[in-house]
Amino acid sequence: MRNIALMKPGRDLRIDLFRGLALVMIYIDHIPGNLYEHFTSRNLGFSDAAEGFVFMSGLAAALAYGPALAKGLSWEGTSRLWGRAWLLYLVHILTAVWAIAIVSAAVQFWGNEAMLSKNAMKIYGTDPFGFLIGIATLGHQLGYVNILPMYMALLLMAPALIRIGQRSKLALLATSVGLWAATGLFRLNLPNYPMEGGWFFNPLAWQLVFSLGILTGLSLRQGKRLVPVKGWIIALAAGWLALTFVWVHNDWMLKNFGHAVWQLRQWKLPFFIAGFDKTFVSLPRLSHLLALAYILSLPGIVPRIAEARVLEPIRMLGRHSLPIFALGTVLAIAGQTVKQVHPGGIWQDSVLIFGGLALQFAFAYGRDNFGAKAVARRRKARDETEPAPAPVRRLHAAE
Repeated sequence: MRNIALMKPGRDLRIDLFRGLALVMIYIDHIPGNLYEHFTSRNLGFSDAAEGFVFMSGLAAALAYGPALAKGLSWEGTSRLWGRAWLLYLVHILTAVWAIAIVSAAVQFWGNEAMLSKNAMKIYGTDPFGFLIGIATLGHQLGYVNILPMYMALLLMAPALIRIGQRSKLALLATSVGLWAATGLFRLNLPNYPMEGGWFFNPLAWQLVFSLGILTGLSLRQGKRLVPVKGWIIALAAGWLALTFVWVHNDWMLKNFGHAVWQLRQWKLPFFIAGFDKTFVSLPRLSHLLALAYILSLPGIVPRIAEARVLEPIRMLGRHSLPIFALGTVLAIAGQTVKQVHPGGIWQDSVLIFGGLALQFAFAYGRDNFGAKAVARRRKARDETEPAPAPVRRLHAAE
């Protein structure tokens, strides 16, 4: 039977599909050295699945929470977003604890102390108290377990960002670009503890990706496109995607174009304009994401592909993005440990990737069909389709 959630009027299945695809690629990329990482979106150009996931998150936030903020910064809308941020914090702590436990098990049972030198785990052995304080306060974030804190910070900012966008899309764009530029120019970031430096996923810069998603979602709410379909824009976006694809795969272009970018830096062009920095979302990464998002948003074939029944498992992952991301993160850390203890080959990589994805699909299927929301949907559907019981005739005393 077709899932009730798919039948909801007006639901854009592209959102679930692209979020699901992003989750699959994030999981694969989070087990470095496996064969299948050569086929993820990061091989298409400068951006990767993380940018796509944050963009889609901003879009989904605008669609889900925009109506509650339409008349102002109401507590109803703000509390829902901040409550979601609190949930993200709890999920992040849970995934961090599991990551620490997995690495600890690798050291305890297999003597694999090399894992302590990866993913910002080294300080775990040299300053355990500072390490634990940093984990709880988000000042210390483990490698591959550091996206949710950034997303949490974005959700805390989301009520203001959505409200600005509802009043004026141009004002939100100007505010977001201005903050992104100031963040890069002055190297603004949230502090780490106990180590020096800042967050790897800098929310002050990544808010631009999130805000562009919000702008797209607000336009979808109005039944419009944020950027119109124009032949010259299609040609420009497709040309940039083709150029960047060749760039990252061609040794000559890597050398010579890389030198050109280096020369721009010598001419004092800011690093976030002429560079490929992920922490500050450099312009080449951002432009690649925007070109890809524009091409995938075109009417016609992509919406039809998104509705294909065969892609329902991917859409199912996208509908449960937070728990699936958390599960995928834990499984990825376990996969890294396995590869460290036993490097293996293509068969081991296949078991780690497809076995991990199978567990995620099973988990999403369980939530989709047996979770509280699924039960509520079925009950509501049954109440709407079953005929009302016949009225009971009241018996009089004389009868």
